[in-house]
Amino acid sequence: MPASKRLAVLIDADNTSASSLSALLEELTKYGVPTVKRAYGDWTTQQLAPWKDELHRHAVQPVQQFAYTTGKNSTDSALIIDAMDLLYSGNLDGFALVSSDSDFTRLATRLRESGKTVIGFGRRRTPASLVAACDRFIYLEVLSDQAMGNQGTGNGERPAAASTEDEAAIPLPDLRRIVEVAINSTSQDDGWATLSAVGSHISTNHSAFDPRNYGFPKLVELARAQNYVDVEQAPGAPVRVRLRSARPPRNGSQKKTTAKKAVTKKAASKKAAPKKTAPKKAAAERGQAPANG
Repeated sequence: MPASKRLAVLIDADNTSASSLSALLEELTKYGVPTVKRAYGDWTTQQLAPWKDELHRHAVQPVQQFAYTTGKNSTDSALIIDAMDLLYSGNLDGFALVSSDSDFTRLATRLRESGKTVIGFGRRRTPASLVAACDRFIYLEVLSDQAMGNQGTGNGERPAAASTEDEAAIPLPDLRRIVEVAINSTSQDDGWATLSAVGSHISTNHSAFDPRNYGFPKLVELARAQNYVDVEQAPGAPVRVRLRSARPPRNGSQKKTTAKKAVTKKAASKKAAPKKTAPKKAAAERGQAPANG
């Protein structure tokens, strides 16, 4: 999405930490300009007290929503109604939905059906349904680690969680399977694929894929760290990747293999050919006198 696109940022403050707001808005500048910024919750409660300074600092409009019934979250309804009003206003190109609540899955799907880009933000415990309903989904733990200068271990392992809230975190997809499928799907006859095509394929099929989830700031660094991937970067050319199992055999090995096949084939033909019997011996076996020369 071009950086000039207009975005609406709708935050479920009841399910999001105030400490994530700065990093979240900074991340959004990669996708567009946040022109609408609203946070929904019951601001009369002490639970949302940490949000107040952050709202003023980033010019986010608080939307008051009282809890009419104990145990029920009325914030969801208010956010959904506003999202649909903004959709029909026609002034926006995309939406950023900030919540780990699966109740917003249908909203994300509806916005995408109307041709709007939907970027989701949530904790690692966010249900897969909401993650899959977004064009792009970014885990807030990654942004928190980045803000603290923690880019991960650099060995492909996910950075340590910042809170105990991640004890029920959904496991990350298997990295090797994702990479191998993407390279096989985008490679040419020689086995090479451009890294940009591989990245696009992965993002299309896995909205939450992010190299930072595996401890790497960039996709090229993640690719170089995998022992089953070859990475090639010629001056002035795009980065290319290839699965090591897809390497063609060397010329010498190929010649040896061809020669070996030829010898084997020749031996098989010789063995299968019928033996010629001398005329005299053949006549004797039939009980006939050999013909005079």
